[in-house]
Amino acid sequence: MNAQEESREAGGLALREVTGTDTELVQVAALLSEMDGEAPLPLPRMRALFAQLKAMPDYRCYLMLAASGEPLGTFCLLIFPVLAHDGRSEAIVESVVVARNARGTGVGSAMMRAAMRLAEDAGAAKLALSSSARRLQAHQFYRRLGFTEHGISFSIGLPASA
Repeated sequence: MNAQEESREAGGLALREVTGTDTELVQVAALLSEMDGEAPLPLPRMRALFAQLKAMPDYRCYLMLAASGEPLGTFCLLIFPVLAHDGRSEAIVESVVVARNARGTGVGSAMMRAAMRLAEDAGAAKLALSSSARRLQAHQFYRRLGFTEHGISFSIGLPASA
């Protein structure tokens, strides 16, 4: 799907790649703020971050829209080559959020099916995601879609660079 295309999903939903317009960036920031109840990032920060994201050739952000154009969810997808195993690319879906008023309506399932399709179309061998241990409902949702727990995830906080 190129940046100008929309993919129509069941129920009148449309998946659109974010191109970096101010309207899209404000919509994505608002949706992401619903994940942990944080304030949305300011537009200048979103512009700078999106420019960095776009500098990576296979990193894309998407909006799931209602037929009315209302943003209902967002996710980002990174496809990357790996040197291990059979050498096939892998994919990570991240920043997955469905608007509070759209949860339980099939939007999340449509978004994840779209992410799986995009990853498969790009030749990825697998699609992975990370979810906070406290998001038990999200874990059930991912399992229902066929995701399985794989390994153990570790992270370490790093100091902010100047």
